[in-house]
Amino acid sequence: MKDGFVTVVAVSPHVRVADVTYNIAHIEQSVRKAADDGAALIVCPELCVTSASCGDLFWQESLITSAEQAVARLVYNTRELDAVVVVGAPVQYGQSLFNCAVVLYQGFILGIVPKATAETHFANGADEEGFCAYARQDDIAFGSNLIFECDGERYLNIAVSVGGASSVPSAAHIVCEPCATPEIVGAPERRSRELISRSTSGLCAVVRAEAGWGESSTDASYGGQCLIAEKGTIIAESCPFEAGYALSQIDLGCLDFVRKSAGFSDEIESWAVPFNLRFGEASLTRSYNPNPFVPQNEQERAARCDHVFSIQAQGLARRLSHTHSSRVLLGVSGGLDSTLAALVCARAFDLIGLERSDIMCVTMPGFGTTKRTRGNAEKTADALGASFIEIPIEDAVRQHFLDIGHDENNHDVTYENSQARERTQILMDLANKYNALVVGTGDLSELALGWATYNGDHMSMYGVNGGVPKTLIRHVVAQVAARAEQSGDAQLASTLRDVLDTPVSPELLPATGDGEISQKTEDLVGPYELHDFFLYHMLRRGAGPKKLYRLARYVWGSTYDDETILTWLKTFTRRFFSQQFKRSCLPDGPAVGSVSLSPRAGLAMPSDVSSALWLAELEEL
Repeated sequence: MKDGFVTVVAVSPHVRVADVTYNIAHIEQSVRKAADDGAALIVCPELCVTSASCGDLFWQESLITSAEQAVARLVYNTRELDAVVVVGAPVQYGQSLFNCAVVLYQGFILGIVPKATAETHFANGADEEGFCAYARQDDIAFGSNLIFECDGERYLNIAVSVGGASSVPSAAHIVCEPCATPEIVGAPERRSRELISRSTSGLCAVVRAEAGWGESSTDASYGGQCLIAEKGTIIAESCPFEAGYALSQIDLGCLDFVRKSAGFSDEIESWAVPFNLRFGEASLTRSYNPNPFVPQNEQERAARCDHVFSIQAQGLARRLSHTHSSRVLLGVSGGLDSTLAALVCARAFDLIGLERSDIMCVTMPGFGTTKRTRGNAEKTADALGASFIEIPIEDAVRQHFLDIGHDENNHDVTYENSQARERTQILMDLANKYNALVVGTGDLSELALGWATYNGDHMSMYGVNGGVPKTLIRHVVAQVAARAEQSGDAQLASTLRDVLDTPVSPELLPATGDGEISQKTEDLVGPYELHDFFLYHMLRRGAGPKKLYRLARYVWGSTYDDETILTWLKTFTRRFFSQQFKRSCLPDGPAVGSVSLSPRAGLAMPSDVSSALWLAELEEL
């Protein structure tokens, strides 16, 4: 099972009421199609062998016997398939009739799971546990607490909840739900909510197949909707009354990672049934957001940006109130990060009733500052009603070069970092002079790469952007610009639009001959959209280097070639590990999402960790 992916299918075959021969033929046809599509797990609806709407015919011995014989044929006819199949059928056990899911694999029935509620025609199987003979096979495990465990693949643990009516063993990574619920207004939305809730609380995947075409329409219609959910997200679904077929890949490696990081424990007793599935590589077909920190839906994205901006502002407002501060200082360069920090300061001041003129925006032009960015820094301060201070640093840095014996024409890391540290020194000393709090501007993506000068722009008294990735910052600023336009603040909106159009740069190297930015960050460390993708899937979904490479090729392959993706993944891996020492002493700042690099509430990692294991894995590609 490469990278922890397994392909699953939920399918709703055509049936006829009580026509077992017709039904089993269509079930087999559907199962074979799913297997041809690479499915290792196939879930069919509740009671699909007979149809779910047989009514009092379930008490007819002929129907029950025919169903058993049909299941035996299905077991035999699919014996060569490398797939676990879950199919619904009525099963006589002891003196009672149960609504069951029969779990079969390669010519054997692994187990039979009864529905854990009583119905008009079926007994309650919640407390049943034992062995039975069924479909020409003896000693079949029978019980509602069965968990099917794949030998050699600790991730693949399957449980069944017939009708979604019962709790299942919590050790299960995948929960199969053969169902037969009629279509009524609101049913699709309800099903989605149920699957989202169950897969979230169980940190698992849920595969649901509903009864559909061919069920009796005497008093109801059945839509055959199929859904697959993983950890709170619907990853595949079919619409009611359309083709009842949903296929996707479940990321069992991610589920295992999330369970371990959440301290998940097995609280429900289970009866383990082993099997040995021969896995091939699962071809990816599921959809991934290329910018996982940024919602793809426009309304969700706008709401996310508003929420993030509020979190930042509330955090700063609370810190100002706690420290009894009425004045802040921040370095503004005319770039994206410092612009957002200034906007956050303005919102925080409004929240607690402080004068915006006590927001001191300090621009400190150096060897690489351009007219465009310097102008946008001043325009931003002016539009916000903040104070604007300009302190050129060229002379001070040149004196520093003389003091330490550095050649100004040598544009190395000393040349660059001297400027960053000079700016931080100015901010800290001004903070002492004006009794102000220094607000940091560095973002989450920069922290992940260590793209900050240690004890330079790396340091502040409160970092408002430290929890926001670069790909999201762009949208937050765009959202503030949109709000400014709506409120008639054309000056602020125009300035923010120009900031958004400016290349990301630290501006530490001299500008070009025509005064344009010569140092572009993404040319040096790689595209932030790739790095944010790596960061999210590594820290949020537990993906290792090879899996990151596979996912990035799958998602970004039409934008970047394989060599480019691998190059920047190596850069990300090397820098992420080597730069932990900078993150170990970060200033306070609010987390805004599920990925945080704070040494206090986010990432726990020693500064002297070795990246050799991760880089060696990439060298094997």
